[in-house]
Amino acid sequence: MRHAEFAWVRPPADSHGVICALSYCAHPWEIRMEMNWLEDFLTLSVTRNFSRAAELRNVTQPAFSRRIRNLEYWVGAVLIDRSLFPVGLTQAGEAFRKTAQEVLDALRVGREEAQGLVPRAGEVVSIAASHTIAVSFFGDWHAGLQSQIGAVRARVIADHVAGCVEALISGSCELMLSYSSPAFPSLTEIARYPSAVLASERLIPVSAPDEKGRARHDLRTGATLPYLCYSSNSYLGRVTAAVIEREDLSKQLEFSYECSMSDVLKRGALAGAGIAWIPELAVRDELAAGLLVQAGADAHTAPLTITLFRQSEPARNEVERIWAACKPDDSAPHASPA
Repeated sequence: MRHAEFAWVRPPADSHGVICALSYCAHPWEIRMEMNWLEDFLTLSVTRNFSRAAELRNVTQPAFSRRIRNLEYWVGAVLIDRSLFPVGLTQAGEAFRKTAQEVLDALRVGREEAQGLVPRAGEVVSIAASHTIAVSFFGDWHAGLQSQIGAVRARVIADHVAGCVEALISGSCELMLSYSSPAFPSLTEIARYPSAVLASERLIPVSAPDEKGRARHDLRTGATLPYLCYSSNSYLGRVTAAVIEREDLSKQLEFSYECSMSDVLKRGALAGAGIAWIPELAVRDELAAGLLVQAGADAHTAPLTITLFRQSEPARNEVERIWAACKPDDSAPHASPA
């Protein structure tokens, strides 16, 4: 695809010192957008660093910067706030990020469908799932479901809990898999959606073992421990915080690093970097192999259920078939969603 040409005129800056993108181009409607620009933009939105993003995209930093600027010309708005360090997204950039991801996803799926690599969209059930559930639970559940009702073609949308809830409410997915726990109140905005509890497990503190096979960082010792924690606005982070408050553990825990994804915290625990609370299913293999051990008493755990949610309205046959295999007894109460 041929690159667009621009009138290189020094533009004015906005009130934050950010260059006004439209001022560069005499004819913005003539710009031809490239898919690479969307991929560049999404990479930068994650790394928040031009040098690192350029390295990941395998281009020089000047070329990468030009491509980001070209995308801003095409959109007609400043997407990156360069006055911040690390750089951030402007309000327009935050809004455009979702659009960019949806466009790339749609093009990828369309190409795969055209090549016969995946079934047509109407044959596939879209299921939003929190990252941890997508990694630790979905595969086994899907296999069991297929043995029960036959072939189930699904497209998993892995996201944080809030993103999954948004997908359900907006109708972007047909089913949603999420955690719920009595340790933390439910999300009332999806309380009206039918739900079915699929599995029960626990959120447990884990640590790498010492040379004797005991937890290297153990809450029961009373010692101060390096703490690998979830982001405070994540669901598992809030459940963990409820346990820490209930058991008065805050004085024992010294912040090391945080991440919203449990797999990142699990890797840190495996490396011996500290103690982390991880859903038991997500560490079952490591516990069985002795690579991780429980680092506290049962009082330091929290119950979790994995719950399936659906739209209230009647759905396609593929969705109804899955729901019929999973739905609870009509006399049983719905699970508390989260």
